[in-house]
Amino acid sequence: MAEPIRVAVVDDHPMLREGVVRTLLDEGDIEVVSEGGTAADAIEIAQKFLPDIMLLDMNMPGSGLVAIERISEVCPAVKLIVLTVQEDHDTVTQALKLGARAYALKGVGASELVDIVRAVQDGGSYVSPPLAAKLLANFGTPGHKAGAHQEPPIETLTAREEQILVLLGRGLRNKEIAQQLDLKEKTVKHYVTNILQKLQLRNRVEAAVLLQKQAKG
Repeated sequence: MAEPIRVAVVDDHPMLREGVVRTLLDEGDIEVVSEGGTAADAIEIAQKFLPDIMLLDMNMPGSGLVAIERISEVCPAVKLIVLTVQEDHDTVTQALKLGARAYALKGVGASELVDIVRAVQDGGSYVSPPLAAKLLANFGTPGHKAGAHQEPPIETLTAREEQILVLLGRGLRNKEIAQQLDLKEKTVKHYVTNILQKLQLRNRVEAAVLLQKQAKG
């Protein structure tokens, strides 16, 4: 039997935290190893317990962004999921830039939350649809790295790069992509770097968001 996913939950609202913990404990493959309510708690828990995943609030005392940045520095193996009411684009972008793997809004359904935890544990990423829409909207703004492009030019990719982009958008890790396409992991890493540069994207999350837009378009 596989080892359970070790999760920590940090939120300064006890009732919300308890609800999340109960949801996770109802699953046989998830173990909650610690709880907290502040950024300082989050950093301490990360260092002491080294959970596989930490769900943390953005507005908790001490700042969720501070916790994300510090944990990403000292415990990069801990995968961070932001669970918050904040929807503004700048906060989402900053959280992802600092190292968060997923950004979900509070109120997400129990089954969806569990799916997010499992997806992130498997190396994937997630952004709630309303937040993804805001990120997509920003692709066409002057302040975005894409500049004057209304959308990144996927047509500039080679057939192999498009193939890898699709798998990337499904949340597969480089190792998994390499196995599926019979390539070396180092080769896939090179392709991913090239794809992000060509499409003027900052990370794998934006690649997944772009694919969502293409699918809807």
